[in-house]
Amino acid sequence: MARRVIVEADGGSRGNPGPAGFGAVLKDADTGSVIAEDGETIGVATNNVAEYRGLIAGLMLARDHAPGATVEVRMDSKLVVEQMSGRWKIKHPDMKPLAAQAQRLAPAGTRYTWVPRAQNAHADKLANQALDGAASGVRLRAGATATGTGATGGVAGEESDSLIAELEAESSPAPARGWSGADGAPTTLVVVRHGVTVHTAAKRFSGGLGGDNPPLSDDGRAQIRATGAWLAPLAGTVSAVIASPVRRTRESGDLLAEALGGVPVEEEPGFAEMEFGHWDGLTFGEVATQHPDELDAWLGSLDVAPFGGESFREVQTRVLAGLERVKSRHAGRTVVVASHVTPIKTLVAHAMDAPLDAVFRMELSPASVTVLTYFDHAPTGRRGPNASLRLYNALPPGRDAFSGGLW
Repeated sequence: MARRVIVEADGGSRGNPGPAGFGAVLKDADTGSVIAEDGETIGVATNNVAEYRGLIAGLMLARDHAPGATVEVRMDSKLVVEQMSGRWKIKHPDMKPLAAQAQRLAPAGTRYTWVPRAQNAHADKLANQALDGAASGVRLRAGATATGTGATGGVAGEESDSLIAELEAESSPAPARGWSGADGAPTTLVVVRHGVTVHTAAKRFSGGLGGDNPPLSDDGRAQIRATGAWLAPLAGTVSAVIASPVRRTRESGDLLAEALGGVPVEEEPGFAEMEFGHWDGLTFGEVATQHPDELDAWLGSLDVAPFGGESFREVQTRVLAGLERVKSRHAGRTVVVASHVTPIKTLVAHAMDAPLDAVFRMELSPASVTVLTYFDHAPTGRRGPNASLRLYNALPPGRDAFSGGLW
């Protein structure tokens, strides 16, 4: 009988909430052989509920087929691993009884380890087989060779952990977080600024489709890939990537979609960068020298546009129209948005019910992450947009918020 076992568990929902199932594998830690496996459907549920059900099934396999063995649980759900390890609080009411059941089943000293999705392929396959009707129930496979195992890993950095926990928890139709007091499934936008281009590096004005429309530089692609890797644990909860049609954001969106497991990419013209007209490609100093009166007027009024460009008010109208389209198409879901400085600042000001000139007081780094959540119904007595700013200008571990350019 095995003295040390590994439980690999996973769960998923096709719709979140939607038809859901789980997979669980019990392995001998010393030989890597599969002792037993399980996979079942559980009706309509969320990703998080399905993941917890997979954990419970795996712990039951350990109880029934390896009594007395020490247990290590490996899952690609950062939320479940951190909650079961006691490092994150369990806030959602649907999760509490499931976590309590898992705690009762887990032998003393059970260790929980986060692994990348690719290293949890066996349990994921079982969950999908159950959903497809190809297999269901406990199967004993003593002596079989395990597949999909490898070195364990994790998401580095406390800020990364916090982001993934918040967004995975929000994927369930839970009551609104924070002070909103709203009901219903929220719509969450994980907004990513594009990576750097030659204009960004030189701190030049770079507008939307009306300007030079430069591609991402090599550095810019590396920045977006790093951000995509940081967001990769959200792959099961993100329904789409929404990209501005501008070249650098469409390229960023494609890279993010790849990191998120190949989710579809949609274009939203409302999220394109401000058009800077004949300032495009110039530095701030060059504009100040060549068009001083125009620059002073632009900085002094939200209604003034550079010649051939847009004013902040015009951009606000366009961005908020795009926001409403995205909220309508993806109501109650989480999407990743690849956009630009001005539209992102505009979205933040709107969510905070701040005056539009607040955009002049914000800084935003290339490839940074800003998270905004929108609720269906405003709570009684609340004024302004029913939205919550949950993260602003966040960067993957290893990058600082003072690198990169303004445009």
